Amino acid sequence: MEDKCVSIGRAAGTLTFPANFMLIAAMNPCPCGWYGDPIKPCTCSPAMISRYQHKISGPLLDRIDIHLDVTRVDYEKLTDARAGEKSEVIRARVQAARNRQARRFSGTTQTCNADMGVADVRVHCALDDAGRSLMKAAMAQLQMSARAFHRVLKLSRTIADLAGSDAIKVTHLAEALQYRPRRQEM
Repeated sequence: MEDKCVSIGRAAGTLTFPANFMLIAAMNPCPCGWYGDPIKPCTCSPAMISRYQHKISGPLLDRIDIHLDVTRVDYEKLTDARAGEKSEVIRARVQAARNRQARRFSGTTQTCNADMGVADVRVHCALDDAGRSLMKAAMAQLQMSARAFHRVLKLSRTIADLAGSDAIKVTHLAEALQYRPRRQEM
């Protein structure tokens, strides 16, 4: 995934193809799909839930930047007449963030924060003392790998760009850390 290519090996040889893509995936929290639901009880044993959730390897989970638990939507929220943020407003914010990234990476082969390597992360994702302290605590508590550390910093940079901030603030870092995967505890 990081190399942005797919290699297919056969007896006659190996072929490599370009493969720059965005992975979006979904899975249930357990085999029956109801673990953690506030209304419908889960019918799975703790061992079944653990076995199910550990089918996805840690190294693969490390390569997915944003993990979200999507819960049941209440009737009241579905029927609420209040309008959310307009698509045009969101589009303008995203375009401003993309423009900021284009300026940051002008004169390079990179086009966005996701393209940054470790050296680029050191340059463009500098943290203040509070940010370094938060990352140190997160590394210990979440047992993050080096790959996860750099992915959190790149995501923090994107969150800061969406907020129109030149610096990564603790709030941007905290939001990015909220998106890291957490295995369900039984």
